[in-house]
Amino acid sequence: MTQKIDEDSVVWLTQDGYDQLKSELEHLKGPARAEITQRISDARDEGDLKENGGYHAAKDEQGKIEARIRQLEDMLRRARVGETPKAGGKIEPGMKVSITFAGDDDVETFLLGSRELLALDASVDIDVYSPQSPLGAAILGKKKGDKATYEAPNGKPVTVEIVAAEPFTG
Repeated sequence: MTQKIDEDSVVWLTQDGYDQLKSELEHLKGPARAEITQRISDARDEGDLKENGGYHAAKDEQGKIEARIRQLEDMLRRARVGETPKAGGKIEPGMKVSITFAGDDDVETFLLGSRELLALDASVDIDVYSPQSPLGAAILGKKKGDKATYEAPNGKPVTVEIVAAEPFTG
């Protein structure tokens, strides 16, 4: 059975991001799953499960691993893999974009793409906007110096100017 993936549920990833998520999934389904199964078995052998903290901790960790496996499988199923964007080109997923809002000189910089790319590297601190978000959809295909308008949640139009756009390198 195949499932149609609608455009709003697509997870945009670079090939590198896809490969990292796939590698994490393989680790969780293999060595991590085997290790937690062994820890549960060892704790079970200790006796009374009601008061066995090691057993309960291992079962909790097993639940987290299984949830992450399901999350990764779902994301990889919905993934649309693209090439790393080229510098100076049109805005596309995988780019770090800087904008100013009309009437404001403050520059806001964010990643246009998937939050999962940042989950792999906790040292990166940048906001992420999906290409399907109102702002993301408005700036897709634009270039430095272009303006774009989108509708804010309150229904009012918001205009931004693209100050910079470059491939996100982490």
